[in-house]
Amino acid sequence: MKLNKIHHIAVICSDYEKSKDFYVRVLGLTPVNEVYRKERDSYKLDLEVNGQYQIELFSFPSPPERPSYPEAAGLRHLAFEVDDIEEAVRYMTVHRVKVEDVRVDPVTNKKFTFFADPDGLPIELYEI
Repeated sequence: MKLNKIHHIAVICSDYEKSKDFYVRVLGLTPVNEVYRKERDSYKLDLEVNGQYQIELFSFPSPPERPSYPEAAGLRHLAFEVDDIEEAVRYMTVHRVKVEDVRVDPVTNKKFTFFADPDGLPIELYEI
């Protein structure tokens, strides 16, 4: 078997409208398709990152909280590549998103930082 690339990342949120606003308006992801699944009382929103389908935002009634931040077993965080980390931090701050201090990866010497989505999911910005 040969894996070609990551097809998508699925994110489950507790407040669909709040998370939809965050991912679309604040992060600037482009909605591709939105479906309400009545049998599951669940929304599924397909989002593009820079023209590529990559994130599925799901809502489910009363989803359990994340066990810890960010060291729970399983997916640790979602990371987005940016051209200018300082510009990205300023943008997030204007949108009232608390962003951690910018750090430098000691191996790659690249800058990165973290913030959280409305449910506390850790999201990384990584400067190329």
